[in-house]
Amino acid sequence: MFAIIETGGKQILVKKDDFIFIEKIEGEAGQNVVFDKVLLVDDKIGTPFLKNATVTGIIEKQGKQKKIVVYRHNAKSTHKRKLGHRQPYTRVKILEIKG
Repeated sequence: MFAIIETGGKQILVKKDDFIFIEKIEGEAGQNVVFDKVLLVDDKIGTPFLKNATVTGIIEKQGKQKKIVVYRHNAKSTHKRKLGHRQPYTRVKILEIKG
């Protein structure tokens, strides 16, 4: 059984016992989370979402991705700028798909 859910502005294909990395959501490790924006379950397609369909998961970890270095340099001047960014994420284990 598989489903497509929408979270963080993205659509993600999930199956039972999968680990997914999504945009950061509120909650701590060990807390259950329910995704109610389900677009598809097996052969049922929503318009745009399915009613009474949910995907349940448990938050495994809250973390940050590897650092991305952004460097900007203007030619013929001494202006330089170096920035770094680490995007926060949430790792979720899918427990159950209903619908």
